[in-house]
Amino acid sequence: MKRMWAVVGALVVGLLVGSSLSGVKAAPTRKYVNLPGRAVAAPFSDAVLVGDTLYLAGRIGLDPATRRPPTTAEEEARFVLDQFKTVLAEVGMTMDDLVSVQVFCSDVSLYDTWNRIYVTYFGKDLPARAFVGSGPLLLGGRFEMQGIAVRR
Repeated sequence: MKRMWAVVGALVVGLLVGSSLSGVKAAPTRKYVNLPGRAVAAPFSDAVLVGDTLYLAGRIGLDPATRRPPTTAEEEARFVLDQFKTVLAEVGMTMDDLVSVQVFCSDVSLYDTWNRIYVTYFGKDLPARAFVGSGPLLLGGRFEMQGIAVRR
């Protein structure tokens, strides 16, 4: 038994001393992103960057001047997408870095309205997406979107 532990010990020491630790990667650091002048005091970050992956919190399309949903669904869709662009820009990314989004909608009859605005925010390739009928959203919003982006 003593000999077995001596062999195991020698192997462990040999691995630690003789191997290069340069191949060992440290866990990616996390950067918590909160936009300057953020008006919402809710308990979440606007996004969290882990390595080259950005996890974006859900955003609803409030008018920045009134902090209420705008009159039209088209304006609200633009507000949601513009907010996403702003958060992405904060870490040097664009809408084309998005790989997956989930859109929650209080009225699925607005699907075509959302799509008309949504496609104008991207180049050729679109992220994977779910469009989910959600029931009521916070503050009477029609749309909420969350997503994941990976730096190209």
